[in-house]
Amino acid sequence: MATKIITAKQQMRTAQSFPFFSSLAVIVPVLIPFWIAGSIFAYASIANHPCTRVCEYLVPAGYRFYGLLGTWVVLLNFSSHMAGWVGGGLNLALIVWGISILIVVPFGIRDILRAKKEPWQELTIETE
Repeated sequence: MATKIITAKQQMRTAQSFPFFSSLAVIVPVLIPFWIAGSIFAYASIANHPCTRVCEYLVPAGYRFYGLLGTWVVLLNFSSHMAGWVGGGLNLALIVWGISILIVVPFGIRDILRAKKEPWQELTIETE
């Protein structure tokens, strides 16, 4: 059997990737459709990472991002009614975007910085 070494830096970058790209997609809304597709692949690949600490960063970031998108679906279904409450569709879109940034970005930055301070160690795994 061959062995592979996963360096500490690789583990840190993996733990930081989902919060980073989720934050970037929320800040630049044009990227959201691309990140929805990419996040499915990223989540599936990181969820099976041999280091469980990497998964501890992935799960909360996934809950925040996918929970936000689920909320968007509900809001979009009722947007015609809600737009009247806030003075129009553009105001509603800006409010939703601002709240989305407040939900995803600060926690994403916290996770990125926390992963950077984590004492990562090299991990040796056996491959076939």
